[in-house]
Amino acid sequence: MYIGGLDVGSGGCKLTISDERGNFVGTRYIPYEAKHTDRTHTIDASLILSSVGSLLSDPGVRLDALGVTSFGESFVLLDENDAILNEPMLYNDPRGSEECVTFDREKVENTCCMTPTAIYTLPKLMWTRIHRPDLMRRTKKIMLMTDFVIYTLTGERVINYSAAARTMGFDIRKKRWSEDIFAHAGIDTVLMPTPVPDGTIVGTSSKFGLSGTKIITAMHDQNAASVGAGALTPGDAVDGSGSVECLTPIVSSLPDDNGVYRAGATFQTYEEGMYSGCAMSYTGGAAVRWYRDSFGGGDSYRELDGGICSVKDNGNIDYAPGGILMMPHLAGAASPYMDPGSRALIYGMTLGSTKYDLYKAVLEGVAYEIRVNLGLLKKADIRPKRLLATGGGAKSRVWNQIKADITGLPITTSALDEVGAAGVIMSCARALGVYGSLKDAAPYFVKEADTYLPDDSRRRIYDELFGKYERMYDLSLQLR
Repeated sequence: MYIGGLDVGSGGCKLTISDERGNFVGTRYIPYEAKHTDRTHTIDASLILSSVGSLLSDPGVRLDALGVTSFGESFVLLDENDAILNEPMLYNDPRGSEECVTFDREKVENTCCMTPTAIYTLPKLMWTRIHRPDLMRRTKKIMLMTDFVIYTLTGERVINYSAAARTMGFDIRKKRWSEDIFAHAGIDTVLMPTPVPDGTIVGTSSKFGLSGTKIITAMHDQNAASVGAGALTPGDAVDGSGSVECLTPIVSSLPDDNGVYRAGATFQTYEEGMYSGCAMSYTGGAAVRWYRDSFGGGDSYRELDGGICSVKDNGNIDYAPGGILMMPHLAGAASPYMDPGSRALIYGMTLGSTKYDLYKAVLEGVAYEIRVNLGLLKKADIRPKRLLATGGGAKSRVWNQIKADITGLPITTSALDEVGAAGVIMSCARALGVYGSLKDAAPYFVKEADTYLPDDSRRRIYDELFGKYERMYDLSLQLR
């Protein structure tokens, strides 16, 4: 049996194939580019479909099943003939900013386990209704990206719970659309797909060269990466280290304190009765890439890492905590500040500071932000016992060690490059009845690599430095 995991991203789509025992056959990737202007950030839905078609037309093996995951929030409008009416707005498109403040904040927090912000679907749909009524008059169907691909493949209109949770209009506890919140936006829920559990078999498809392939709506892409990394128990948390740094704790119940949502943390349905959260920094890997490109002097990441650490005979990373503090708010600040106007701040440089010292400060700054968000979660009595590292940043051994030392938590990396695909395929295998649960599938798909333990001596130094770091945001407000 061969199962495909299709990940539809904002910068490209990827098809990864494995058998039901976790033996991966291969991966194909087709890149495309989003459209960015000073005022808008959009993506071409027809280009996404053509890329998906290219991937599925020649998978190399006959696919028995295909699971689909994607990013959230962005929506496609279809007319009565299923023609695409819009260019989907990405989460960072500013449209919807004025509309989001008109929602009943407490109701959204109580119902959707998030606070209203413009990144979500409903404020942008509301903007479209107000500013592009011509489009909304012609709209007969509204879909997020996973739903759009699955509808194209099967003709069925469904959305998995975890993707629905990214709309700001889904009742997390009742697992249905919130009629009241949609009514405020002026959007009829009849236009929306039907919510179904993650990992639901939707139908079969023979489109794009498929042959009776079972199509499965897997889960939101952040959940997929968490499952593939092995976060299957409350107390686990994933550090997704991409351009943004996303902390995803797994919990058995939803926080009752709306202050956690108001500070930017969000929660959505997860697997097998659990929930996943998200607290994030807008600049994780993006901050490191900015530093390398602007000040690295042509050094690679590996060379920069080598400039701040050494490797002991036993393989452990050895380095000294830095004396420079950097608050890496290079693109505003997400949780817990929720301040798009925040800017980066650097303190402690001297004439003796080198490019490696400042590079270390960038790595430490992102790690401090993780610790800040761990503090936010602690207010809701969420206390992760370990971090599972995914994304490009997890390839840096020194950064993993810095994160362990600053957070005080063990950090475990994955041996898989495609943890998101692994999560999708695990979900599919469970849906097909190969496994009774994701935990049953985990021994075949979850591949842990290295674990980085906090160093007590460095942790004590970082505890003192973190006390200073926590003051930087308030000090930055005085400079505006």
